[in-house]
Formats: sequence, structure tokens, C-alpha cells
Amino acid sequence: MSGLLAGKRLLITGVITDQSIAFSTARLAQEQGATVVLTGFGRLSLVERIAKRLPQPTPVIELDVQNAEQLAGLADKVREHVDGLDGVVHSIGFAPQSCLGGGFLDAPWEDVSTALHVSTYSYKSLAMAALPLMGRGGSVVGLTFDAQYAWPVYDWMGVAKAGLESASRYLALHLGKQGIRSNLVSAGPLRTMAARSIPGFEQFEDEWVKKAPLGWDLGDQEAAAKAVLALLSDWFPATTGEIVHVDGGFHAVGA
Repeated sequence: MSGLLAGKRLLITGVITDQSIAFSTARLAQEQGATVVLTGFGRLSLVERIAKRLPQPTPVIELDVQNAEQLAGLADKVREHVDGLDGVVHSIGFAPQSCLGGGFLDAPWEDVSTALHVSTYSYKSLAMAALPLMGRGGSVVGLTFDAQYAWPVYDWMGVAKAGLESASRYLALHLGKQGIRSNLVSAGPLRTMAARSIPGFEQFEDEWVKKAPLGWDLGDQEAAAKAVLALLSDWFPATTGEIVHVDGGFHAVGA
């Protein structure tokens, strides 16, 4: 077996459609020699159907990151398919509609707390659920959308992503002594199902395409997926608490 991830065992969350960064990550990971286990939430049959489009058969485990019982049992479920994990990909985010599209000032705490639980706290809880399966050299990688700015219509999801970026740094601090890395990939806007659920998200898509120094393809999930794979590999052994921007350089020149 050869490839960047030869022999690696990966747990990948967030595969909902084949247009997602998570799907591209899973596909490329298999092509690079990794064994992949997926998690799904809600319409598990949909995730299983999408998983059949991957190059190799891929098991799907049900996981609701708000369900403490499922998190506690995750390691045992994963052991049914692989004997350990070398990497975990967190590609999970959700905010009720009240938290998006200009509703920042009016969103109730009940909805905001859901956004923070699913999109921020779950990064830590997923890592801890997988920790019994991981050893030195392990890698946790999450996906963010540049949270140093307040973006139009992103509202409380932007706050949740800012929390995610901070949580990754703290995870890097606390898991570093065990030799486990925590990093994020900050992708530019992509026309995924998650993006389509945000009212008005297209407002800054055109600006991104025009202003990113390298240009930006709104339909190319592979660029971000390749960065995730690099961080999962052994080629970044001393990198943790980092945010790798895959946005055509937009973050460097600003809006």
C-alpha cells in the first residue's frame, strides 16, 4: 500500500452529500491508502447511500454529537471496524434559522445554545470520544470559516466558528502531552448544502471570486480536502493549534 495516508485509520464526520468537503476528504483519503469510517446523523440511510460512491466500502456509524450516550459508545462502535484511529475529521456545524441571515440581535438563547453545542463544543466532545482509540502522532482536524471578521448573514454561526477556533487551540494545549495534534482548515465559501441553508450567503461569494489573489472556485471542495489530508498525515508532525487557510488568499488581502 502506498500513498500519503498509507495504513492510516480515519473517522470522518459530516458526509451528507457528495458535494461536501467531508466526502472529498473521505474519497481522497481512501485513494491515499487510508481506511475510513464515517459517522452520520438523522437520515442515516442517506449517508449510507452517499458512502457507496466512495472508492471502497465504508462503514457508517450513527452519531449525534449532542447525545452523551452515543458519544460514550463511539469508541466501541469504531472498534467493530478498525482497531484504532490515527485521525479524526470534524466536519459538523448547525445553527437554527433564527441564528442566520441577519437575525443576530433577535436569536433566542435556546437556538444560540444549539448552534454552539453542535458547531463548537462538539469538536472537543468528538475528540474525547475518539481519544481511547488514538495514540501519539494522532491528528484531529476541523473545518472553519474565517472567524476573525463579522460576515454578513453568518451571524451566530460566525460566533460558533470563533469558538471552534479557540477550542482547537485549547485542544492542542491539552492533548499535546499525549502527542495528538489539533488543527483547522479555513475554507473559502463553497456551494455546499450547508452554505445553501444560510439565507443570503451568496452576498459575498462573488466578492471572493473577484478578490482572492489566486481566484476562487465555488464548486471545488478538493482544495480544502487536500489540506485536511495533509494535516492528518505525518508531514506536519510538529504543527498544532494552527489554522490553514484554503481560500485563494482572500484572508491575506481582506474584504
